[in-house]
Amino acid sequence: MNMNKKQFAFGKINFIILGIALLIIVIGFALMTGAKTTEETGYNPAIFDTQRIVIAPIVTMIGFSLVIFAILKKSKDNKQDK
Repeated sequence: MNMNKKQFAFGKINFIILGIALLIIVIGFALMTGAKTTEETGYNPAIFDTQRIVIAPIVTMIGFSLVIFAILKKSKDNKQDK
């Protein structure tokens, strides 16, 4: 085993997938934001839009699934010399 080379748990592809997944999660949470119902403005039916109760959770779950995939994906960069 070569002791000069640092061994990381993740390879380059794992970090790229993880970064994309985190970006997708942020987009999913941004899709959940919007107008709110307050005492001053009264009832706002926009809180039940399809974007907020269907699309945003699906996008967020895709992001979390990609995080799991990035963690479990076996890296080709970690070749161990015997």
